[in-house]
Amino acid sequence: QDEEKWDFVLVSDIHEMGSEKEIKRKKFLDELSKKGFTIKKIEDKHLFYGVRAPEQIFQKYQSLLRNPDSRSQNPDVHHDIPVTTRWQNCTNPLHSALLPEKLHDLEKKKVFKASFPLHEKEEMRGFLKEKWAHWRGVFHKQPIEMIRCYFGEKVALYFAWLGWYTYLLGIAAVAGVVVFVIGITYFSFSQVSKEVCEANNTIMCPLCDQKCPFWLLSDTCTYAKVTHMIDNVGTVVFAIFMAVWATVFLELWKRKRATVVTDWDLYRWDEEEEELALQLINNLQHEPQQHHHSYVRSTIVLLLVLLMIAVLIGIAHALVIYRVIATAIFSQSHFELLREQANTVAVITGAVLHYITIIIMNRVNRQVALFLCDLEKPRTFSQRENNFIVKIFTFQFFTNFSSLIYIAFFLGRINGHPGNYVRVAGKWRLEECHPSGCITDLFIQMAIIMVLKQTISNVMEYLVPWVRHKIRKTPHPKERSLMLGEEEVAEDPCKRHWQSNYELKEVKVFSLLDEFLEMAIQYSFTTIFVAAFPLAPLLAFCNNLLEIHMDAIKMMRLHRRMVPRKANDIGIWLQVLEAVGILAVIGNGLVIAITSDFIPMQVYKYMYSPCAVGNSTGVDCSTGYINHSLSVFRVQDFEPHTRRGLALTGLCCRYRDYRNADDYSYTVQFWHIFAARLAFLILFEHVALCVKLIAAWYIPDVPQEVKNTFLRKKHNNLHKKMRWVMPQEV
Repeated sequence: QDEEKWDFVLVSDIHEMGSEKEIKRKKFLDELSKKGFTIKKIEDKHLFYGVRAPEQIFQKYQSLLRNPDSRSQNPDVHHDIPVTTRWQNCTNPLHSALLPEKLHDLEKKKVFKASFPLHEKEEMRGFLKEKWAHWRGVFHKQPIEMIRCYFGEKVALYFAWLGWYTYLLGIAAVAGVVVFVIGITYFSFSQVSKEVCEANNTIMCPLCDQKCPFWLLSDTCTYAKVTHMIDNVGTVVFAIFMAVWATVFLELWKRKRATVVTDWDLYRWDEEEEELALQLINNLQHEPQQHHHSYVRSTIVLLLVLLMIAVLIGIAHALVIYRVIATAIFSQSHFELLREQANTVAVITGAVLHYITIIIMNRVNRQVALFLCDLEKPRTFSQRENNFIVKIFTFQFFTNFSSLIYIAFFLGRINGHPGNYVRVAGKWRLEECHPSGCITDLFIQMAIIMVLKQTISNVMEYLVPWVRHKIRKTPHPKERSLMLGEEEVAEDPCKRHWQSNYELKEVKVFSLLDEFLEMAIQYSFTTIFVAAFPLAPLLAFCNNLLEIHMDAIKMMRLHRRMVPRKANDIGIWLQVLEAVGILAVIGNGLVIAITSDFIPMQVYKYMYSPCAVGNSTGVDCSTGYINHSLSVFRVQDFEPHTRRGLALTGLCCRYRDYRNADDYSYTVQFWHIFAARLAFLILFEHVALCVKLIAAWYIPDVPQEVKNTFLRKKHNNLHKKMRWVMPQEV
């Protein structure tokens, strides 16, 4: 005999007879029974109530929303009812306004401790656990159809999207590795690096006010080599490639999604129509909730969102201040290595501190986003979910990228110059860029954050539920032994199954959204500042190979069964990813134009180098660039309180900028470079956006096969109607 199947399980503490919670629970369950639901009670340390929806609900649903093109036409067959349909028809009454109180309200009041669908004890789950939710399946194709049958379309689309994203990341990863390898060839052969390494007589201005000495430019030979390993012509080509890649990826995903949902007969599925049908099945007198909009409420929410963004930018400013103070403290250290590498150590520790703030603000951002969504009073769950996605992604974006934006576009550009430094609280100087540029700082910051996010965060995300699961699986001794002659009472087969499901980690309503959010932030790292970190796609690719199966293991083995939901696309995430694609064009254009030394070097080559003046025989056109990019400063012009004891010796030092030696005003070269940066930025972004638009036009969103499938179905339906209308002519 087959074990009974239950759609949902409710868990409650054992309350005192006559208590308010006990009365509310009884009223709720009695009302469900009146609606035809089958309820089974099992008492253990907690009260378990199995809930099964009546079959007539599914018959009404399939009659009301039957798709004439669908494969399943028999509403009486239990196994033909998709898992999402069973859950929606079961759960909709649980949250109905006709009940004394809705289920989620009772859960808030602790009347029920938990509610969840059960993991099934059938062949499909066994296959998914062994072939999909297992590390040996890392390089195997995902069984998307079986995932859909077990978890519903929404989860299946997430894994289909993640698999497709990872597949195309492989191409970007290969391109990034090629660019990085080409950059390594610049490590020893770059003319600019050679000039830095050979600048034994170039005295640079001190990096701090008191204990920092003058230093030789050649002391930073290795740093210069690393910088030009990243900052080269290949970077520009790779940035344009990634802008095109992002567009092609999304366009190909639209085609993939169209094929998948067509196979599921959900291409033209209407979420609003389904929601109305479920309400009418539950209550024939139901009136639809009207659309509404409040400008006052929207204004309040907008102001609160802007306030939260200001707080996140303030946190980024705090990280900047930390780096400034840390550089000053490290530069005065008694340890020579720490004193010499004060700026690099400040960058590394600042990146670690940035990662810690990301971890902390993840929770804060989530609570603020939920509060703002409740304040908006969305009409439906899907509307609430979309509002939450926009807000949480915005907050997370500023949390992750505010510090990177400062390093990329402001570091070393707002710090002033020797003799007139910009200071924090009138005391600490803002950071300066290395004479070879600031792009290495951005590279270090991105590398540390991505590595930490993809190691520590993923390990904790997987390890904590795994340890809890192992602890709970530890066998407990029986409470008592049987007395002589006493017969053992057969245990209800549902009891252990329900108990084991309850002991798994709770799944929140937005659990799948959290997985999407993690990937959307990773996608942002992979595309927006990829010009400074060409290895980002490789790190993302390696992470995702494991992420797919980590998520699968969590869902199948460590977490309660996720509530199946119907969907025919990834929702508003597609618009989020398209927005990130546009930001990637802007971000990479700014990195090349502002952060990189690519533009100043090209201006030098074509206007000031030996090649430009006709003396190019056998000479590299970059020769003399470093000396050209350094300005001269007279030591006696330092502020008195920072350089005491120095007589008017005529000693000069060099610093990175384009300023005149007499009055420290900007030189003509500065304005030439400024104009070139602006022209390149405009040209790059227009070309990249045009290429994106051409790629989007060239690749149709819907494959011809899908269009032809619907064309044949329309033709067949019209042909059938014609046979009824004019049978003598057909």
